[in-house]
Amino acid sequence: MCAKTILKISDLDVSFRTNAGVVHAIRGVDLDLQHGETVAIVGESGSGKSVTMKAVMGLLDSNATVNSGEILYTYTDESGVEQTVDLLKLSKKQLRQNINGQRIAMVFQDPMTSLDPTMPIGKQIMEGILIHKSVSRRDAEARALELLRLVGIADAEKRFKNYPHQLSGGMRQRVVIAIALAADPEILICDEPTTALDVTIQAKILELIKSIQEKMRLSVVYITHDLGVVAKVADYVNVMYAGRIVEVGNVNEIFYDPRHPYTWGLLSAMPDIETDDDRLYSIPGSPPNLLHEPEGDAFADRNAFALAIDKKAAPPMFQITETHSAATWLLHPDAPKIELPQELKTRLERARKEVEKSL
Repeated sequence: MCAKTILKISDLDVSFRTNAGVVHAIRGVDLDLQHGETVAIVGESGSGKSVTMKAVMGLLDSNATVNSGEILYTYTDESGVEQTVDLLKLSKKQLRQNINGQRIAMVFQDPMTSLDPTMPIGKQIMEGILIHKSVSRRDAEARALELLRLVGIADAEKRFKNYPHQLSGGMRQRVVIAIALAADPEILICDEPTTALDVTIQAKILELIKSIQEKMRLSVVYITHDLGVVAKVADYVNVMYAGRIVEVGNVNEIFYDPRHPYTWGLLSAMPDIETDDDRLYSIPGSPPNLLHEPEGDAFADRNAFALAIDKKAAPPMFQITETHSAATWLLHPDAPKIELPQELKTRLERARKEVEKSL
């Protein structure tokens, strides 16, 4: 896999003005995406996953303020010269003309909010092609039909004239993916792309995105709360909590050697038919209200393994391996040695054996 970093988010800090006060939603996020790679951002609702990627697209709400940070995007322009731009410094007009759709595209979780109910789906796919590519309407129509076939919609010519309400949820999501791919982007951001779909269709959509990624050599970012999705698609995983990345590693490190107690909680909450426990685990308590920024570690109140220092100071990222790091004081050399909870250790070992058997 090519090691060229095409998207680098550094120290991103975003807050929102609300009637109740200022919400400090993103608090120093760092994230790298390399060419051809799949990165997942995982965490509970409200952890800042979507806001981080909306900042990349320039889609933050009008009450948002970017306090600091940079989002560097590296691409090759039309003349073959490599360029690096800070997306936060581009105007909305520049983003629309040069980046969104054309180079970085986003698939949202509810296709009905992305599709125009008054326009046939074929025309909606053609729109992006006509805006970003210098082609005739006939060529745009041919490309739109090709994209419908690429995303697995049978009888593309007939479906081309259908309106969104005439399609099933799975087909609508495929159309949204076709629209995102219309201008041949390099990066595809998928925000909970399978949440509204049943399990069988979910699996098909994930396989579809994976096969398109290989064909088009895309870099993909998944935003999800579902670790089951992450296990199927990701190369690298960023675990996010209360506006910060608290653990990052490759998919094996996060699933088989997690180090942050929050990651332990997320993995323990995954359904497992082999477990001895007849109740599904949930992390106790609720995420902090970022109207009142927590002092110390934001996870301290929910963490059964919290240390005294967690109430006073936020932990830095501790390096575990070249690709794996976590922000927990438990990794400090002077911290007491805390073992992975036994039930979680057993289920992760079971999962590893299942994967090895299927190889």
